[in-house]
Amino acid sequence: MPDVRTVLKPAATRDPLRNVRALRNALLHWFDRRATDYPWRRTTDPYAILVSEIMLQQTTVEAVIQNRRFERFLETFPNLESLANASEDKLLRAWEGLGYYNRARNIQKAARAVLSEHGGEFPTDPGALEALPGVGRYTAGAVASFAFDQPAPIVEANITRVLSRLFDYHEPVNQSSAQSQLWAWSEALLSSRSPRAFNSALMELGQSHCSVRLPACLQCPINDFCHTRDPASLPRKSPRRKTVAVQEHVLFVRRRSGAVLLSREEGARRKGLWRLPERPQDELVDFPVLATQRYGITHHRVTLHIHHCSPSQLPTAPAGTTEQFHAASALPGLPMPSPFRRALNNLL
Repeated sequence: MPDVRTVLKPAATRDPLRNVRALRNALLHWFDRRATDYPWRRTTDPYAILVSEIMLQQTTVEAVIQNRRFERFLETFPNLESLANASEDKLLRAWEGLGYYNRARNIQKAARAVLSEHGGEFPTDPGALEALPGVGRYTAGAVASFAFDQPAPIVEANITRVLSRLFDYHEPVNQSSAQSQLWAWSEALLSSRSPRAFNSALMELGQSHCSVRLPACLQCPINDFCHTRDPASLPRKSPRRKTVAVQEHVLFVRRRSGAVLLSREEGARRKGLWRLPERPQDELVDFPVLATQRYGITHHRVTLHIHHCSPSQLPTAPAGTTEQFHAASALPGLPMPSPFRRALNNLL
C-alpha cells in the first residue's frame, strides 16, 4: 500500500524557477499573515541578529525561546563593547547550556573585529561579513538579509529540506556538490525586493509546513511548485557516524568548609569550563558511586559515574590539568557544562 503522505501530496503544476515571481508572491503573502513572532525578528540590529544566528546554529528554536537564552545573553552583553571586554568566565557562564562553547568565543572575536576594523559599524556586504572571525557563509547571509535587507541567499537545515523537496533532489545534501546546488537554488529564488522577509519565510516554511516527519503538504502555500511526491523521504544524507558509548568516571570531593574540587576543561569542545575531576576507572574501584547519569554530546552517548572521595584520599591529578577547590557560593557564577551543573545541583 502506498504511503498516505505520498497519495495526499499534490502534483506540481508550476516550475519553481520558470514561475519564480508567483512562488515569491505566494510565499511572502503566507508569511505576511502567518509569521511567528520571534524576539530576533523584532530587531534589525546586526549585533543582536549575529548573536541569534550563531546561537541557533546548533540549538533548537524551542530551547532558545523556552529559556529566554537570547534575551538573557543580550541583557548580559547589550552591545559590542560589553561583549568584547567580557572575561572568558562571564562569557561562558552566559552561554552555559547551549553547548559548542567556541560559538560564544567566535561571537566575541567578531565583536572585537567590528570594533577594531570597522569602527564599531557592521559591514553590510555579505563578503565583508564572512571575513569576520567565526562567521561563515550562512551567518554572513543571514546578517546581511535580516539586518540590512540585502539580497543574500542563505541555506540551513530548514531551507535545505524545502529546496530538496521543491526540486525533488535526491543527492545526499551533506556532500559539497549538493551544497553548491542548494546555494544556487536559494540565490535563484531569492526576492531582491524583500530579501529579509523572503529568507525568513523560506526558513519558517521548513520549520512549520515542510517539517521533517509529517509535512503538511495540503496546507503548504507553495505546494503547486513542489515536485516531490514523497516529501518524507527527502532530503537524503550520507550515513551518519555511529553513536559511541563512553564511560566517564569523576570524583565528588568536598571539604568541611563546603568547597568543592573542580577541574578546568582544556579540550577544544569545552575549553575554559569547570567540571568534576576525572580519573581512570581502575583508580576508583574502592570509591563508592554516589550517582550515575547519562548525557549525549555530538555522536557520543556518555554514562557519567560520580564517585565520592574525601580530600585526603584524592588520587593524583593527571599531568597538565588544573584542579581547584571552589566555595559553594562561587559555583553558580562558574561556567560549567550542563551535565555537571545538574550533577552538582543534585549532590549539593
